[in-house]
Amino acid sequence: MKYYSLNGKASEVNFRNALIKGLAEDKGLYFPKSIQKLPEEFIENIHSFTEQEIAFTIIKQFIGDEIPDSVLKQIIEETLNFDFPFVDIEENIKTLELFHGPTMAFKDVGARFMARCLGYFNKDNNQEVTVLVATSGDTGGAVASGFLGVKNVKVVILYPSQKVSEVQEKQLTTLCKNIYALEVEGTFDDCQAMVKKAFLDDSITSIKQLTSANSINIARWLPQIFYFFFAFKALKGNNKKVVFSVPSGNFGNICAGLMAKKLGLPIHQFIASTNANDIIPKFIQTGDYHPLPSVQTISNAMDVGDPSNFIRIQKIYNNDFDALKKDLLSYSFTDDETRRAMLHLYKNCNYISDPHGAVGYLGLKKYEIHNDTIGIFLETAHPVKFLDVVEPIINKSIEYPEQIQSVMTETKVATFIHSYDELKSFLLNN
Repeated sequence: MKYYSLNGKASEVNFRNALIKGLAEDKGLYFPKSIQKLPEEFIENIHSFTEQEIAFTIIKQFIGDEIPDSVLKQIIEETLNFDFPFVDIEENIKTLELFHGPTMAFKDVGARFMARCLGYFNKDNNQEVTVLVATSGDTGGAVASGFLGVKNVKVVILYPSQKVSEVQEKQLTTLCKNIYALEVEGTFDDCQAMVKKAFLDDSITSIKQLTSANSINIARWLPQIFYFFFAFKALKGNNKKVVFSVPSGNFGNICAGLMAKKLGLPIHQFIASTNANDIIPKFIQTGDYHPLPSVQTISNAMDVGDPSNFIRIQKIYNNDFDALKKDLLSYSFTDDETRRAMLHLYKNCNYISDPHGAVGYLGLKKYEIHNDTIGIFLETAHPVKFLDVVEPIINKSIEYPEQIQSVMTETKVATFIHSYDELKSFLLNN
């Protein structure tokens, strides 16, 4: 499999180099040169395969022969060693819980897969690779956990000061070893701008091998396709049309869903549900894309004003706006609407949702699910990660799961930075 830059000014690379580079030389996102539909028989008989077999069938074409099948299967086994349960919410509405991994966020799958692939490629290499990543919340913890102890890999995570939850901050600042946390004075967009600037800085890249572990990295992004096939497997035998509502920030998760449809999965409709950062809802309405500074909300992992992966979504549809609009709707919701949805889910459905999942639920309600349709919203993080938001709304204390308890008593270790020059100095001198 070859990958090319969506900026169109860089050489094609294989999976290994796309993973390690993160961004192409022209700073474009990598995209697979070809996408082969999966056999209809595979999708028809999906219920007869394990999740690991499904994942291998999906990802194999994107890796080719660069990782032996036996090693790739082992990577998948280690990546998918937790459950992805469905929970009934209301008639014809379910949630797919993606937070049963080690950091209790959906990003565990992509981070664990990428870390293990990089570990394989780096096993006989003594050159250090620096994983440089910005996080609006959950990416940092998932990347820290996934890459902890990986040989010749150093992880540097930038996060916005006082704009992530206490649990999220603990998860990315307490592991130490090869994990370094930089607390940034500013927003997620400021963190992401610093990361992008570092990738463009020859005075760094001529000395350090940098790669990204945000969903801009193909090895972080592509494994997210798995969720949609797992959901379809669980629904097999149900003849209703399937609608997915995906809480969307950087748009990697819903981009993976649209790739699942490109691979042949019969999904009727996608809804990109956002918070007040409504760039894509406005784009779907008008056809005009205008990135804006991000707005802080209670669903902080979606506080993104210029979603990186949207260019990939446009490429899936060959920049055909009308074709994209048929498959993708997008709605924006306020914090007050999100709070009311969380309270409704708790009181009327006996379900405790995190704010991001609640936004996904609101997307289905606005779409209006009928009897011929089943709606699925993705629950992307355990509500315990947002205690300061969730507990006052439902008026109930939530106990820390075991995964979270293990980090809450640890000491935060982070370096506070104010500027790009401080990031540059850290990368060159540590």
